[in-house]
Amino acid sequence: MSSATSSRIERDATSDGVIVIDHLSKNFGPVHAVDDLSFTVHPGRVTGFLGPNGAGKTTTLRILLGLVSPTAGTATIGGSTYGHFVQPMRSVGAALEAANIHPGRSALDHLRVYAPQAGVSDTRCREVLDFVGLGSVAGRRAGGFSLGMRQRLALATTLLGDPPVLLLDEPANGLDPEGIAWLRGLLRHLASEGRTVLVSSHVLSEVEQTVDDVVIIAKGRLVHSSTLEELAALAEPSVRVMSPDAAGLDSLITEAGWRDRVEPADAIQPGVAVIHRVSASEIGARAFAAGLELHELASRDVGLEGIFLQLVGEDVGAGTAEPHLEGMAR
Repeated sequence: MSSATSSRIERDATSDGVIVIDHLSKNFGPVHAVDDLSFTVHPGRVTGFLGPNGAGKTTTLRILLGLVSPTAGTATIGGSTYGHFVQPMRSVGAALEAANIHPGRSALDHLRVYAPQAGVSDTRCREVLDFVGLGSVAGRRAGGFSLGMRQRLALATTLLGDPPVLLLDEPANGLDPEGIAWLRGLLRHLASEGRTVLVSSHVLSEVEQTVDDVVIIAKGRLVHSSTLEELAALAEPSVRVMSPDAAGLDSLITEAGWRDRVEPADAIQPGVAVIHRVSASEIGARAFAAGLELHELASRDVGLEGIFLQLVGEDVGAGTAEPHLEGMAR
């Protein structure tokens, strides 16, 4: 983090930084906020914990932090539950709500409140404020901070104990483009130090330039877990083709063996086809050889965000909403 932190604060021996969510479920009455969820997060990497609003991300993080008891399954860090850490802030840094900051306290005084829990001094408080870019406003009251500044202060709080594990819930919320670029650099730096960094977001494009791995959930269930590169590999090329000769286009598709790669005919007008898993150049070459006139031959790039939306389903807006959990701690 800096030369002043080259000597690490002693941490719990049980915290090796590996997060394991094992068949985790949480029900709030009839609401299944988390449903038989399993995944693993490794140190030295930034993992994006992704899903639409109400997917169960915050509930999972709260269970991991011992704020909510699971209905079934386990959530551990380094083989232990959060409640077993003697000094949790030295093992896990968590920022779930940037708004949970007293408006009457200065940035420095806010950190001083948490310093005894982390076993650190004023020097460390000032150091992390400098690290997140708030050193010049250390004496200002947090009530006058922008949302982005409050996000930075929340991050400073998570770093007080120099923990090997960081859990950040929507950390880019409220940051301007410059702040988002700064956050990306910060998370990459922290992971390069061997820390485990788990970042939740409901927007893949917000974190795709930052994360190494992705865990995607929808309606409380796991729908995908892999490296970012493996997720990108799921993108299938698709091409929109238009011809004034509808019968000729249909024959071309049949002869090429692409029938199972075409979107349902009832969703597209005659003479138009969207063909998946075939390149535009291959379609164009076959059409030329067959003497088929084409009026349109356009590649459609699905992209990572498109893959994400496909995985979580088109009806994400109707998914199970996470209940408000304030006051529902175990």
